[in-house]
Amino acid sequence: MNEAFMREAIALSIEKMEAGEGGPFGAVVVKDGEIVGRGWNRVTSANDPTAHAEVMAIRDACQTLDTFHLSGCELYASCEPCPMCLAAIYWARLDKLYYAATRADAADAGFDDAFLYQEVSKDWENRELPAGQLLADEARNAFAAWKQKADRTPY
Repeated sequence: MNEAFMREAIALSIEKMEAGEGGPFGAVVVKDGEIVGRGWNRVTSANDPTAHAEVMAIRDACQTLDTFHLSGCELYASCEPCPMCLAAIYWARLDKLYYAATRADAADAGFDDAFLYQEVSKDWENRELPAGQLLADEARNAFAAWKQKADRTPY
């Protein structure tokens, strides 16, 4: 745990929010004591609802390190990650997550993710978003081909 890295994430959150790039969120990815990825919220400036600070920091670190696995790395986020960012952190295989503000702090500022936390724990038929399955057998053909692909890169 390093307070300097958290201060960098917080500074990014303020600097980029004041520059009009998005909400007040920042994140850095650290490997071996060095920042290898920086991200800040760009949802409104990039017209991209997935451009959260943690996702952007992960993307930056992956480009810097030329990999899609960030094992050996830590992420410092100015706020507790939303469900999407938390999933990205797991997918990236980061070793550790540190966060400053809580999701309750974010909710108090108008960024309330409680609905999403509730929704992802429900079965599909009980969610607010209508969903239906189509062409499952055809889609499974892609997985069958993947299993047979000799030069696949395992995740």
